[in-house]
Amino acid sequence: MAAMNRFDSRLDSLVVETRTEFADEIADELTEDDRAWLVDVAHGSPEQASQIRYERAHTGFTRIILLTKTDLARIYNERQQHAAS
Repeated sequence: MAAMNRFDSRLDSLVVETRTEFADEIADELTEDDRAWLVDVAHGSPEQASQIRYERAHTGFTRIILLTKTDLARIYNERQQHAAS
């Protein structure tokens, strides 16, 4: 079976549920609004997540992304670049 701790397009095609966790270093720094849009962005392009894992579910897999400072920096930079263009 494919590794379940990195992005895998085959496993991702079988995702039936998503979950997002926030690294301890950033968990207290984010508002609920920030968390909401970050979750959407992270799961919108899971191949870019620095830490991703899949857990077997009854009918497929659960994709779990752990958002880290590295991910936040990348997402905010992309957002700024998009706003500037």
